[in-house]
Amino acid sequence: MKIVLGQNAYGKNAVNLTKIIRHKDHNELKQISVNVAFEGEFESAHTAGDNTGILPTDTMKNTVYALAKERYTSSIEEYGIDLAHHFLSNNPQVSEVRIDITEHLWNRLSFDGKLHPFAYISSGIEKHTAQIIHTPKTTSVISGIKDLLILKTYDSAFEKYIVDKFTTLKETNDRIMSTQCEVSWHYSVNKLDFASVYNKIRNILLKTFADHKSLSVQHTLYAMGENVLKEIKEVKDISFIMPNKHHILFNLEQFGMENENEIFIATDEPFGYITGTVTREE
Repeated sequence: MKIVLGQNAYGKNAVNLTKIIRHKDHNELKQISVNVAFEGEFESAHTAGDNTGILPTDTMKNTVYALAKERYTSSIEEYGIDLAHHFLSNNPQVSEVRIDITEHLWNRLSFDGKLHPFAYISSGIEKHTAQIIHTPKTTSVISGIKDLLILKTYDSAFEKYIVDKFTTLKETNDRIMSTQCEVSWHYSVNKLDFASVYNKIRNILLKTFADHKSLSVQHTLYAMGENVLKEIKEVKDISFIMPNKHHILFNLEQFGMENENEIFIATDEPFGYITGTVTREE
């Protein structure tokens, strides 16, 4: 019997960085969390305790901060590409660098129609994400949105489904539709105005969700993905996780009252869990 090392990687997670970009008339706030991972020739470190091919994870952390001064000036995608290129070009023992960045979003406060130059308000739980996978031959860029909490009070139905002896759910053509959506998409190119395209994609997703006459969560998921692929040629596929945040009609009949889709119980658990990928077929 021969014992060998299988797939392995190492890196630094949760490198939290806040940067202020100072303009003449306002400040720009960036807040991110960065994960770095290396794959490569690290067998001797595992089998013989030989660290001569190991870049310390503390150095990875320091590099994230140091490169941010000059390189982190626009999108997390561009910064992630620069970071991955730096690590790969300076470490020949590394075969793949993976950079995962989560951006916590802030908006400048506005008063009387005018943006405040340096005061911000959180965008809530919504986050912008990016993953860069860089090898000597390829660079893959995946962007996304996490914890996008969206809801609409009309144009959502769920009818004509399977009914068996355990089915108690009543059909409805008028329900609350709510989801805490996670979306990610693969770019077909790695040179792009990522910030501008990200904003366009986010707007398409939100507008489709709002305007789509939904017959199910699956129906709206596909429509959202389809519209992104139709309008953004640089995206080759888009994936969704769309948990159904249920709002259940409260029984007012016990009080001699009629509930005309007005009073609901918002439930956290259990919840429906819907996923799907929409892709271009060559």
